[in-house]
Amino acid sequence: MARERDFIERRRENWQRLETLIAAVEKGGLRRLRRDEVREFGRLYQRTAADLAIARREVRDTQLVNYLNHLAARAHGAIYRAESGSWLKLWRFYRYDAPALFRAHRAYVFASFLVFAAFALFGGLFVCYDEAFASVIGLSGALEQIKRGQDWTSGINGENQLVASLILTNNLRVALGAFALGVFAGLGTFYILAFNGLHIGGILALAVKYSFTPILVFVCAHGVFELMAIFIAGGSGFLMGGALIAPGDWTRGEALLERGSAAIKLLSICFPLLAVAGLIEGFLSPAPVPSVFKFSVALLCAAFLVVYLALPAASRPAPMPSERPR
Repeated sequence: MARERDFIERRRENWQRLETLIAAVEKGGLRRLRRDEVREFGRLYQRTAADLAIARREVRDTQLVNYLNHLAARAHGAIYRAESGSWLKLWRFYRYDAPALFRAHRAYVFASFLVFAAFALFGGLFVCYDEAFASVIGLSGALEQIKRGQDWTSGINGENQLVASLILTNNLRVALGAFALGVFAGLGTFYILAFNGLHIGGILALAVKYSFTPILVFVCAHGVFELMAIFIAGGSGFLMGGALIAPGDWTRGEALLERGSAAIKLLSICFPLLAVAGLIEGFLSPAPVPSVFKFSVALLCAAFLVVYLALPAASRPAPMPSERPR
């Protein structure tokens, strides 16, 4: 008993101090602590976890063991909640969860790509075969400018910030539309992809037909991220639509709820891609820099996507042993 009392007396001050720090973190997060207090928090947590192990092994006081177990659990919970509300959670999502989510649902993204590519090819072939088709899909103005060799992209450079903002807004509208319209069994997503595929395929085909290189150079730098974002958004829409078409063992409502959550997370990959694409399109794409530089940026963007999304990444790190309650 004397040994137990001595153990408690020697450790009591540390435990009380940890309780004070836990209360501060629970009230306002780790930001409530100074830098030295954060280090102290971690040190006291480790010591308390060690004390808990000693108490379980050597001290036969159930009340003390329960107290230390509760204290260690509170400390761990305070750290976890503080981390979950910080930028660290966002970083871990995009570093580990997002690529894994992309690979898990890559079939839907590939289906999105196929729809877009098929209609882009269809639009390009029909516009080249019969230019009257350009007016059918709303490209008569672009056709006339391409025929005259009028580079409409050069005027963007004077209003970079406004244009970048407008481009980002438009791209977000397309991505959100491709996702949200997936609730109509994927038909709305199909329409968005087909519509945009027709337009982009038609414009690029006309540019190639009339050797109008400015538009090709303009598109290349930002197009990689922009198109990938559209494919991912379409994939998220098809994922949600698939819940209604083939819910499996669930009801359609249950399947929509389950896959809808995954679809929203998949869609979130688009946002940083579209943000970067909008900045490139507003500032770099219309800039009077050598074409080779813009194509190099396109290659770098493509390489990044391959490494980030296609290649298996390291698994999400588990908490350190010292961070787990014993």
